[in-house]
Amino acid sequence: MSFAKITFYVAFAWGILILTPLYFMFDTIGRQDPPPITHPGFYYGFVSVGLAFQFVFLVIACDPVRFRPMMLPSVLDKFGYAISFAALYFQHRLHASDLAFAGVDALFGVLFILAFLKTAAKPLSS
Repeated sequence: MSFAKITFYVAFAWGILILTPLYFMFDTIGRQDPPPITHPGFYYGFVSVGLAFQFVFLVIACDPVRFRPMMLPSVLDKFGYAISFAALYFQHRLHASDLAFAGVDALFGVLFILAFLKTAAKPLSS
């Protein structure tokens, strides 16, 4: 199995495992890390968009050559999250322990770049 297939299958599985429980943790997050979340629409919107994007990783994993161009927005997805968390941490608005998840996303971003570079471009058909 190709590097890209494995990378995107693992990213899909990781994302499903990490994001799905968030649907059931709304109140718990507010209790464990006050203040409580005051905009549930933003919270659940983030979770559903994040969860939906995991299926982009699944599609890419099924045919990396065909969906190679989608690897680039996938890199933005991963680095966007990691950079946002880093910025929040340096503004003292985030706990250092929260950076672990951002680190995983940064690692996936690097792996996605490598997958893009290692996957041959699909030849143009005439």
